[in-house]
Amino acid sequence: MIAGAKLPAVTFHTRVRDESVGGPNPFRWQDMTTADYFAGKRVILFSLPGAFTPTCSTYQLPGFEDNFEKFQEMGIDEIYCMSVNDSFVMNKWAEAQGIKNVKVIPDGSGEFTRRAGMLVRKDNLGFGLRSWRYAAVVNDGTVEAWFEEPGLCDNHGEDPYGESSPENVMKYLENKGAAVAAE
Repeated sequence: MIAGAKLPAVTFHTRVRDESVGGPNPFRWQDMTTADYFAGKRVILFSLPGAFTPTCSTYQLPGFEDNFEKFQEMGIDEIYCMSVNDSFVMNKWAEAQGIKNVKVIPDGSGEFTRRAGMLVRKDNLGFGLRSWRYAAVVNDGTVEAWFEEPGLCDNHGEDPYGESSPENVMKYLENKGAAVAAE
């Protein structure tokens, strides 16, 4: 995707905690749309090959989580982490990582990722179809800035990481803020 592009309009099938359900697993299904997540907000969206994978769990997700307040000070309302994983996996990963601020979006069927042009084969790792690693600053459903790892292709032999890092996104926001202040 490029700056100025509208995000794909899709429906995500999520599981949300609901104590009225009762029992040992008090969750219910809730469909959420692209508009539900992105309309009227300035957010960071980052996507990665899979929950529980090393780079995602060690650097990318914790980096966005740990800097949440700094991002808010720079005009970000929400931070979303998306992966081509189902809601059960995404929720368990967020729980295992102790995530309190970043919200996870399950793109279980890969429909959003496919429409964004970021769906790749990861058969070489036994993953099947997954997302290429990227991040974006999204303003009211429109891409403001896009950070894509180099080498987008099926069955890439490596897992490039740097362009979509929280530090790189923060650098963009700092520069954007400085440019706005100078105007």
